[in-house]
Amino acid sequence: MYLNKIKPFLYVGIFYLLASFILRIVLFAHPITTADFGVMEVIRILFVGMLNDVFVFTVASAFLAIYFLFLSDSKYHKPYGYIIFGILLVFLLYTLYYPNNIFKQYGGSVPEIAGIFVGLKTFLFGLMLFLPKYRKNIRNVLYFITLFIYVLAIVFNAVSEFFFWNEFGLRYNFIAVDYLIYTNEVIGNIMESYPVAPLFTGIFIISSLATIFIYRKTKDSLLQLPSFPKKLVLLASYGVLFLVSIFFISKLSELKSDNVFATELQANGFPKFYEAFTQKELDYFQFYPTLAQNEAESNFLQQFQPPSLKRNIISEQPEITKNVVLISVESLSADFMEMYGNQNKVTPFLDSLSKESLVFTQLYATGNRTVRGLEALTMCIPPTAGESIVKRKNNKNKFTTGSVFKSKGYDVKYLYGGYSYFDNMKDFFGGNGYTIIDRDHFTQEEISFANVWGVADEDMARKAVQVMNQDAKSGKPFFHHWMTVSNHRPFTYPEGRIDIPGTAKSRDGGVKYTDYSIKKFFELARKQPWFSNTVFVIVADHCASSAGKTELPLDKYRIPGMIYAPGFIQPQQFNQLMSQIDVMPTLFGILNFSYTSKFLGQDVRKETYIPRAYIATYQDLGLIKNDRLTVISPTKRVRQYSLKLSESEENSIGINVYYNETLMDKPDQNLVNESVSVYQSTSYWLKNNMLNK
Repeated sequence: MYLNKIKPFLYVGIFYLLASFILRIVLFAHPITTADFGVMEVIRILFVGMLNDVFVFTVASAFLAIYFLFLSDSKYHKPYGYIIFGILLVFLLYTLYYPNNIFKQYGGSVPEIAGIFVGLKTFLFGLMLFLPKYRKNIRNVLYFITLFIYVLAIVFNAVSEFFFWNEFGLRYNFIAVDYLIYTNEVIGNIMESYPVAPLFTGIFIISSLATIFIYRKTKDSLLQLPSFPKKLVLLASYGVLFLVSIFFISKLSELKSDNVFATELQANGFPKFYEAFTQKELDYFQFYPTLAQNEAESNFLQQFQPPSLKRNIISEQPEITKNVVLISVESLSADFMEMYGNQNKVTPFLDSLSKESLVFTQLYATGNRTVRGLEALTMCIPPTAGESIVKRKNNKNKFTTGSVFKSKGYDVKYLYGGYSYFDNMKDFFGGNGYTIIDRDHFTQEEISFANVWGVADEDMARKAVQVMNQDAKSGKPFFHHWMTVSNHRPFTYPEGRIDIPGTAKSRDGGVKYTDYSIKKFFELARKQPWFSNTVFVIVADHCASSAGKTELPLDKYRIPGMIYAPGFIQPQQFNQLMSQIDVMPTLFGILNFSYTSKFLGQDVRKETYIPRAYIATYQDLGLIKNDRLTVISPTKRVRQYSLKLSESEENSIGINVYYNETLMDKPDQNLVNESVSVYQSTSYWLKNNMLNK
């Protein structure tokens, strides 16, 4: 009897384990998985992965267990059936017509979803109550649908994990949560990037065939429903398995490998998604190595003069009042540019502009997301564990580049071709004193082309010049921060602009079209009277990819950056190591600004500057210094890599961005302490609002 009742769980579970095994093998063979695995390591990954999958399925079976728990014939007997049906009818009327019901208080689509769910439940219960002759057939149909939903979720998740790995070389993380939240952008992106019809047709066919097979093998379990005492035994047994599974899922998540691909391959996407969904930031003091707080702050602040968080920057020269335009370019890896060896000529304009600019040749992005780049350029602080400050609740009234410009009488704006609610940009920039110009400010006539991410960059270029013309008339200097959007999957753009058609949907096309749009911006800007009194800062937000053999592959964080102001800034290269958080403090130094600073970036032109850079994922925090990469991670892990430029032939042209990262047996403890000091201090100051204005 009991064995017969668990047959649905066994068959669905075996299907899930098979799907997970196939997915893991496919991810092993994926080109982005650029690591080598020994036989024992493969066996370990598959074994730990299978355990993860077993425990995850046990937890995910909760809905199936609840479904079987409520299968009963006695609830349709008089008078219980009529009482239950009456309660359902009242609840349906409450859901649909009561003006201030609990679902309407949540807003959004919640009331509609609740109405559909309660309506279906009421309708189906009514069918089972008033048509007892067809009760068995109706129950079989509902059972088939339940199985289909489970199987469809399994297949759909496997496909989703494949495409996520294809993009990032990782299981689900914070980015996947964003993809769930920003449904419009993401669904649009999928529709424009992939062959959706064949893909979804395949998913539907596989799910249907698997469901039919499982249904035929298990439908006899519905012929005789268990009594209430037997249900209690089944429920108690499942409850024990559920708790055991929760415990072991947590323990297995702590098993790490020095090979980041191995760690990701043995993991299961569902727990990682849940972890990312429930936390926007990781508590540094709970998960990372620490020092005494005063020691950490003293270590970190000694790079500044004076060595304090709040310090007065005093220029010995008169301040120079110029307009400033900061262009942060979406996903512009350094190796897209000719100076770094790229021979595809996808950035012809930026290549030419770099010869007339102050160029930072060893510049590293702080992270691998746009919001992390925006944080670095706006707040000028090292990255912290979890999501960027841009995405957190406590993201307003911060000390920012905008607040410095405002203190100097500048008009401060943030320009974005998409809808700025995406990635919480509207909340962050609006809450820090920026006026926002986004897609909502475009008329239909101003849009020549748009995709799910926003208007084409050339449309934003024209809009930017228009807005700058208006601000210039006010007599006040302006600071405008423009974030581009076109170099993003699906890489579509207007036809006829570049020699790569938009229909190709290629990364090189996205890069080259963005370069074309920036060129159009400068062609328009040069005709304006304010151009000669303007400094242009062009820097990438992050690289095009972050996947690599180690947690923090350096070539995936190297970005181009330059400051262009003809007649004011002499063309030259700055060849020392530096961080994205140093770009704006360096600009303020060039303009001879005197101000009270809380920036944690530096003016790299100062004699006191000691080269270093900060790079991070949402959990691995790295310091590059003295040819070492020190990485601190949750569970207080510390790794250190020696860095040596790669000498392969493909890297012999231009400035090399590729390093061999060799794990060191004995880390340099001074660098470990410095890394801990940087991230512990920054986390502490943020937590205690000490980086506010």
